[in-house]
Amino acid sequence: MRLLVIDDDPNILEVMSLSFRVSWPQATLISTDLGAKGIEMVETASPDIVLLDLLLHDMNGFDVLHEIRTFSNVPVIIVSVKGEEMERVRGLELGADDYLVKPFSYMELLARVRAVLRRGGAEDDSTLPITFDHGGLMINFKTQEVRLQEHDINLTPIEYRLLCQLAVNRDKTVSQELLIEKVWGQEYLNTPSVLKVHVHRLRRKLGDNTENPQLIVTVPRRGYKLSVPG
Repeated sequence: MRLLVIDDDPNILEVMSLSFRVSWPQATLISTDLGAKGIEMVETASPDIVLLDLLLHDMNGFDVLHEIRTFSNVPVIIVSVKGEEMERVRGLELGADDYLVKPFSYMELLARVRAVLRRGGAEDDSTLPITFDHGGLMINFKTQEVRLQEHDINLTPIEYRLLCQLAVNRDKTVSQELLIEKVWGQEYLNTPSVLKVHVHRLRRKLGDNTENPQLIVTVPRRGYKLSVPG
């Protein structure tokens, strides 16, 4: 497992390196203190996950995340001293998979990294069909490929897992609580804004009208359902 840290605090980097060497020796940690270099390393080094600070010397971390998302779906955890709700929401809207506020426990960091990587894994083959193909939306659960009207849809691991949960329950309302638990885990049950942000992003990628959605429909006070013809 290769982990890329984009952070200009040498003390944070030193403690992260020690933590992973002790608790996860199979992990290889690479780093840079520059946002532009971090973007380049995502493309050239192919990390499995990125830990991204927002306060960098050369770029705003949000801009770094935006650039990364133009070409890569690599899981990204924002790690920042900026813990305001608007900052968290903005990070999620730009495609972050998680947001961790400094200072934090490094056991928590390790747990968050493992959780994000686990979310990006394949769904349980025993509970899924080989494909979902309805109304022009096709999901190959083996290859994790998504197509809509013959066009490839590029989803982050979180967006893909969210779509899978809706697809296997097509035309049925899935509660917010169940979606959050299945996609993020029980520790996120008290943060429904996480779900709302990713539903919004998923709608946009699927070309659904975010003001009057027809594909991913909101069921007031209950949850969401995927509505596609048979």
